[in-house]
Amino acid sequence: MKGIILAGGTGSRLYPLTKVTNKHLLPVGDKPMIYHPIEKLIEVGIDEILIVTGTEHMGAVVNLLGSGKDFDCRFTYKVQDEAGGIAQALGLAENFAGNEPVLVILGDNIFETSLKEAVKDYPGKGAQILIQDVPDPKRYGVAEIDGDKVISIEEKPEEPKSSYAVTGIYFYDPSVFECIKTLKPSGRGELEITDVNNYYIQKSEMKSSVLKGWWTDAGTPESYQIANELIRS
Repeated sequence: MKGIILAGGTGSRLYPLTKVTNKHLLPVGDKPMIYHPIEKLIEVGIDEILIVTGTEHMGAVVNLLGSGKDFDCRFTYKVQDEAGGIAQALGLAENFAGNEPVLVILGDNIFETSLKEAVKDYPGKGAQILIQDVPDPKRYGVAEIDGDKVISIEEKPEEPKSSYAVTGIYFYDPSVFECIKTLKPSGRGELEITDVNNYYIQKSEMKSSVLKGWWTDAGTPESYQIANELIRS
């Protein structure tokens, strides 16, 4: 299995902190934000990791991370030329992934628990999302589940069908790239990761695994502060 960290986007919700740097280079605790997902991948034995980021700050990302020697892994880099969505960024990983499954983490996801159990749960075929029981599911994509099978995912529903939020941690088999090639841009002009997940749901090839411990993204001033407080505690 190979690892992918999606670290693009403009970071507009964190402006002006992101005026001169990529969001994923901001500190969370005592290290840059992007170190956290990298360490989670290395912890489960993944040593081939692709970093996808935008054009403006690619140099800073490469200067920080280098070849991967300091992490005992190998980094590959891809540039997302425009803000075309998470699924578009993932599509850039096709050649890197080859015929192997991938573990994808959104670069602003900060969480406590090791992914070792989730890796063991994933059969290597189809898709698996990590979900977490949250008190305010209306803020997230919400997974309707039957056992570990995912029945549906709704984005920020007014009446959630469960209290399980979809985190930014995904497992996909190589067919994900054929799926991405068929996607049409959403109303936001982006290729949506929810459409990728629905592709697997429609084929009954999507399962879920519950992420234990605390989890947050760090994409807004509020959640960025929460991430720092959780890491420090």
